[in-house]
Parts: sequence; C-alpha cells; structure tokens
Amino acid sequence: MKKYLHNAPFQLEAGGCLNGVEIAYHTYGHLNSAGDNVVWVCHALTASSDVFEWWKGLFGENDFFNPKDYFIVCANVLGGCYGTTGPLSSNAEIGKSYFHDFPLITIRDIVNAHDLLRQHLGIEKIFLGVGGSLGGQQIQEWAIDKPKLFDGLVLIATSAKHSPWGIAINESQRMAIAADATWQLKHERAAQEGLKAARAVALLSYRHYDAYGETQQEEDNDSLDHFKASSYQNYQGKKLVNRFNAFTYWTLSKAMDTHNVGRGRGSVSKALRSITARTLVVGISSDVLFPIVDQRLLANEIPNAQLEIIDSSYGHDGFLVETEKLSKLMVEFIQDEVAGAKKLKSISA
Repeated sequence: MKKYLHNAPFQLEAGGCLNGVEIAYHTYGHLNSAGDNVVWVCHALTASSDVFEWWKGLFGENDFFNPKDYFIVCANVLGGCYGTTGPLSSNAEIGKSYFHDFPLITIRDIVNAHDLLRQHLGIEKIFLGVGGSLGGQQIQEWAIDKPKLFDGLVLIATSAKHSPWGIAINESQRMAIAADATWQLKHERAAQEGLKAARAVALLSYRHYDAYGETQQEEDNDSLDHFKASSYQNYQGKKLVNRFNAFTYWTLSKAMDTHNVGRGRGSVSKALRSITARTLVVGISSDVLFPIVDQRLLANEIPNAQLEIIDSSYGHDGFLVETEKLSKLMVEFIQDEVAGAKKLKSISA
C-alpha cells in the first residue's frame, strides 16, 4: 500500500473543508509508454484499495486483469478506514480523531479525491474504469465530470441515483448503530454490537432468498433453535466488526445516500447522456438492492452503452462472486473496444 498526501484544503460539496487529505492506494503493473493501459477500480462500501485481495478471480496475477498487461490502480475512498482520511483520522485543529464530527461527504467528494491521486500519478487517460455498487456510483460521477478521461466503463450492480429502498436500508443500519449505547463514546471500537446488527441487516439486501435456501437450510426437520441462518448472521456481523468501525460505516452509507448524478445537472438523463466512454452495464438477476431496473436505466440513457445480465442466485454479492461470468463479458467488451479504437485510428489516418 502506498500513500499520497494532498497537503492543501479540500473543499466538500456539502460545505466545510478538510485541511488536507491522505489517500491510500495500490498499484499493480506499470504504465506503458503510450499511457493507455490504465484500469482504475473503484471499490464498494467496506472494501480496501487492495483489489487483488477482495476481487480474486477477476484481478490477479493469473486472472483476466493482470499486471503483465495493465497498470491497475485502486484507492481507498475518502471517509474510509484503510489508510485514507476518514472519521478515525486525526483532526489537526484539535489534535484528536474526528469520530462523530467527521463532515458529510458525497460520492463527488470521493471522486475528487481520486482525481487528485490520478494527477499525482501522472495519468492522463484511463483505458477502463471498473466499479460495482458504490464503486459503480463513483465511476459514473467521474465519467460525467471528466468525460474525456475514460475510454471505457464497466458499471456493475449499481444505479444512477440511490433509490428510496437503498436509502431506507442504509438508514435502518444506522438506526442499529445508534441504538448501541456505546455509540456516544469517542472511541474507535464504539458501537461494535450496533455495527454487527447493521451488517446483519445489510446482508439481507446483499444476498437473496434462494442463496440462503441453498446454504443455510437446516439438515433436519427437528430444529427449534440455533438455526444455521441465525449463526450465519452473527458470524458475518462479527467478521465485519473485526476489520471495520461504526464511524466509517456511518460516513460511507451516508455518502452512498447522496448519490444522484442529476443533482445540479438538470436531470439524471441529461447527466448520463454526457458520458462519452463506451460503457458495459452489468446487472445481477437476483439483486434486490440494485435491481435490474436500475441497470436498464443506465444502459438506456448512456450513449453507446450495452446491458448484460448475469444469472445468479447470489444477489447483489454476485458482482464479487461471479468472476468467471464477469471475465467472459469483459473479454468481449474489451475486444470490441480495442477493435473500435483501431478502426477510428485507421479512419483518422
């Protein structure tokens, strides 16, 4: 992991300012002489910048996106807890962590931090921007703000505007955190039980009825308590608590709620139609958090976009699990992208 320190005021969309930001990031491979092999990955809610760790099967030494062919970049989001400035970072004005006082950030603020890093790395063109869920929201905002930066986009299990359904799910999770009496404490391990419950709530939107039926079904008909599904919810809650914190979860879920590409741009349709990059939109058939209707809107409004639907019982988490199916779609999309670029170059010549 590397870090870049932007030692200047960082203005926030909702008002306020951070006195500089530190951005943690990973790079894999090398930028080629033409500067046209950059694949920038924007991660989802609780991931880190180590895309080789959390998106195995798609990114890695022996996977479709490998460092032999691409210069792969992934940065931990603003507000995160894996090295980038966030609620547990020190507030220089008081010499203590922000905790509850960390300001409201938006997806656009996160993207602005990414762009500072891009400039620091000397990247002038991104061959492909890839993101699922919250990551896909970031890619959209970036491509709208800087349409000439990207050659291609892959938007997976995401939306142009966070839905009332998605906001309600996030608010329910924050209610679980706030119900933990320790949430009032200014301590990095505050509201652990609340965060555990929040994660359990989230899982019901990340997975699907069929997935629970396949993996958490009781083996006999005599169980009265201690069900597999109950144990699973507790296990997943504890698993997140061991690597995350309630303050970051609160901050990033709030940021996700702000997502609306139409804000200040006239309409969602007008904003999406400003995207010039070739775009692959991918939906997961069983996704209840970002249902197919969200991806259809993206594909219908973004010029030169195509929609593909992956049949999966994994729900929203299918974008992290169905790497073989995703790889196949990526191969076809990139082959078309390269062929189109060569044809354009030939015509120009």
